[in-house]
Amino acid sequence: MKNLFLFLALLLLHSACSAHENVALRGKATLSNRALDSTAAANNAIDGNRNSNFYAGSCASSILQTAPWWKVDLLESYTISQIVIVNRGDCCGERINDLEVYVDRQKVATIIAMNAGEIFIYNFNTTVDGREVTLMLPGDNRLLTVCEVEVYGHPTVTRQNVALKGKASQSSLFDYRSIASNAIDGNPDSTWESGACSCTTDMMDPWWKLDLLETHKVFSVNVTNRGDGAFRQLNGAVIHVGDSPDNMGVNNPRCAHISSIPAGETAEFQCGSGMDGRYVTINIPGETRILSMCEVEVFGYVLN
Repeated sequence: MKNLFLFLALLLLHSACSAHENVALRGKATLSNRALDSTAAANNAIDGNRNSNFYAGSCASSILQTAPWWKVDLLESYTISQIVIVNRGDCCGERINDLEVYVDRQKVATIIAMNAGEIFIYNFNTTVDGREVTLMLPGDNRLLTVCEVEVYGHPTVTRQNVALKGKASQSSLFDYRSIASNAIDGNPDSTWESGACSCTTDMMDPWWKLDLLETHKVFSVNVTNRGDGAFRQLNGAVIHVGDSPDNMGVNNPRCAHISSIPAGETAEFQCGSGMDGRYVTINIPGETRILSMCEVEVFGYVLN
């Protein structure tokens, strides 16, 4: 039974850490004033090695000074979900007591005490965006030693509409003015006569599909409805996100259900905590209907 609990604990730790990438590995680390020991470089704490024996050459350390600090520049802004800190294990574990953890200039945690070799895991309950993670020891005559710092997260999602770079198709064409790409032309005009809306014929299971050309982490989809009397045509549509092109993407997981959107208005649909996919498909399942939209915006980022 004890082994079972240990296995489950390790599984949960692995799941938490693998939810996002350790982006600290890509960063650049600095120290307030590096210890004279040539094996104590700042980058040692982001080398992917959790060995907590200082003399193994995988720990960073400052000199004895007032308020020493260690910092990693992630090189771009990330939405951070977790920070992991590994304390020195061969001695002196108490030196890290009262360590303050910052994301940019915001203090997010204080480590009151850690044992030698202990691993501190801080999970964020709210969204925190930042480019720099800093560890600082307040007070005089302090020495900061840290053997690994891991930062888990994903690139901060900007309000960039990635749909504009994609390619759209649909199940049928109502007329020459209603091509699928009208819904990703960057023009949210909801007037049918403007020629900025897509529209299928009256058919069974109509669909509209967007190929983003690469797999993205999709967080939300905005849909602009027609502003005329045909606005009810979108009622009951379903948004799918995924990597499978089978069945025009309809087999991919569901992001959201469109119960209704008022005439001429734009509604935002959240895809939970984000969905991976190259294709965004909107369809009306199981009915003979016309599917018409005036703009579809997709917000997310390309997965490496």
